[in-house]
Amino acid sequence: MGPDAGPVLSQAVNAKAAIRRIAPPLPTRQKSVHTLILMTSVPNIPGEPTDQATLPQGTIAPSPKDIAPGLYLVATPIGNLRDITLRALDVLAGADRVLAEDTRMSRRLFDAYGLRPKCEAYHEHNAGRRRDSVLVALEQGAKIALISDAGTPLISDPGYKLVREAAARGVAVYAIPGPSAMLAALTVSGLPTDKFLFAGFLPPRQSARRRALEALKPTPASLVFYETAKRVLAVLDDMNAVLGPRPAVLARELTKRFETLYRAPLDQLGSQIPEAELRGEMVLVIGPPDDEGQWDEAQIDTALTEAMTHQSLKGAVDEISKMCGQPRRLVYRRALDIQKQS
Repeated sequence: MGPDAGPVLSQAVNAKAAIRRIAPPLPTRQKSVHTLILMTSVPNIPGEPTDQATLPQGTIAPSPKDIAPGLYLVATPIGNLRDITLRALDVLAGADRVLAEDTRMSRRLFDAYGLRPKCEAYHEHNAGRRRDSVLVALEQGAKIALISDAGTPLISDPGYKLVREAAARGVAVYAIPGPSAMLAALTVSGLPTDKFLFAGFLPPRQSARRRALEALKPTPASLVFYETAKRVLAVLDDMNAVLGPRPAVLARELTKRFETLYRAPLDQLGSQIPEAELRGEMVLVIGPPDDEGQWDEAQIDTALTEAMTHQSLKGAVDEISKMCGQPRRLVYRRALDIQKQS
């Protein structure tokens, strides 16, 4: 029976009423059973966004069934707490301990679902110190879950070194898939999804940020970034300067009550965002380059040869790289080849 099965309740019900649901099998012989405890208030309308502040505590009490030893990478909601999967609840209930990016943030999720796991901090500032002890515990047969503040672990969060070393030591590593801000934003953006590149957070300094964008400029795919509200307008300016007026989408408060999407070319997107809504973390999706506007090597060489007859190599490279839309380093390399051959 799927998680959406069952009648839609239209009135308050007794808190003792329960619906039993069977979760997908975990890597163990035993299936896990959940008991859904219906609260005395009227349930939310199906599909209505529900954030951490509005979900009733104790909505689901997972039975602490046994799970297999290993490292579990558990995706958690990015805003709407209803987006947790039953399998994720099984693992969080059955794990010997849960490694969380921020234990205070994770406690809200645990409280909402009646979970009481042993929770320990594991983040970029202590991962180097904690990793060895976690690996030793895994080798001894521990069942450990790794979660981030929101979404899928390891996506712009620490953990890949732990996974790499656990796998190298023969420890079983399990993916417990679920929400991802990156994929959520990409799929609702209306931009091409057949090929995309996730670039995480761009560097904080403008010079380094523009260099990173120059390197990404020729990528024949949609680009996805995470960004903070504090820097997003400056980042959009740099994106427009380097990438040009490509179609773009900014997503904020995904899956929450005030979820908002802004769609516009990069040269207009920043002006569409009200200052009052510049808060929290956001996702930027940028469309791929226009293939029709790309120059091939022959066109670049012809333009460089002409430009170098009346200006310096540096000046010619600066001019042609802006005209052709290719990274400056690539145009500079072509210019050096032409200079050597002349």
